[in-house]
Amino acid sequence: MVFSAPMRAVDIIVKKRNGLSLSEEEIRFVVNGYVQGEIPDYQISALLMSVYFSGMNGEEAGALTRAMIGSGTTMDLRSLPGPLVDKHSTGGVGDKVSLILAPIAAACGLQVPMMSGRALGHTGGTLDKLESITGYSTALDNKRFRKIISDCGYAMTGQSENIVPADRLLYALRDVTGTVESVPLITASIMSKKFAEGAEALVFDVKCGAGAFMKTFDDAHRLAQSLIDTGQSLERAVVAVITRMSEPLGYMVGNFLEVVESAYCLMGDRAPAEFTYPEDLMAVTLRLTSWMLVA
Repeated sequence: MVFSAPMRAVDIIVKKRNGLSLSEEEIRFVVNGYVQGEIPDYQISALLMSVYFSGMNGEEAGALTRAMIGSGTTMDLRSLPGPLVDKHSTGGVGDKVSLILAPIAAACGLQVPMMSGRALGHTGGTLDKLESITGYSTALDNKRFRKIISDCGYAMTGQSENIVPADRLLYALRDVTGTVESVPLITASIMSKKFAEGAEALVFDVKCGAGAFMKTFDDAHRLAQSLIDTGQSLERAVVAVITRMSEPLGYMVGNFLEVVESAYCLMGDRAPAEFTYPEDLMAVTLRLTSWMLVA
């Protein structure tokens, strides 16, 4: 009779530190243990740093994504006629594209279920921008989320306690441990949220340049390919667009100012006379919206 030793977080950390591949069982053990409070922050921090330096292969990234999805519940949007298409950006200074893109895509006939994030590193988060509006709530339950999509064609919400809790916890920890730029961690974070929100097709805006997490085209391309590969493994139609982030998008930077600029962009001819139309911001927005329609 063969007895196997109980799994331990420290052994998994050492294994990844030494550049070895983790099994799906090991990844699931760590993710579930962290969510349940059985594995402390300092051990997960060590594992994140090991992943940052040693990387993950496609199978590991897929296993991490599935483990994160399985850590909570998913939204059931099958009652909506669709097509359900979302967009996600890796973030940049002045990137308020989502605020403009979602209503434009909805006006074109798409339904956009958008689970947005908060600031990560130096980039602003869509939820932070929305919550700069007095009285605006991004905490939507499933019923309210579906109702707004049905009425308006799009809705933006944050992660609840039950939707991919592993990502919510790891997202915050990556921000303070210097592991934000890790391609497999970015991939699993994005894909787990997008799978949980019920989108049928996804368009990714992978930022590249001095103001982005991916500074070079090669790094941006590597992330784009990782997102596509993982999306296909989850049977989702995926498009990745690499866009420049060497200077801020638009003219206004700061949560509420970016909401104002977004509103003016949507107002068109009704915008104030002193408003300067941001050609760069709208070029990116319209290109990504076009790819949403194609997807």
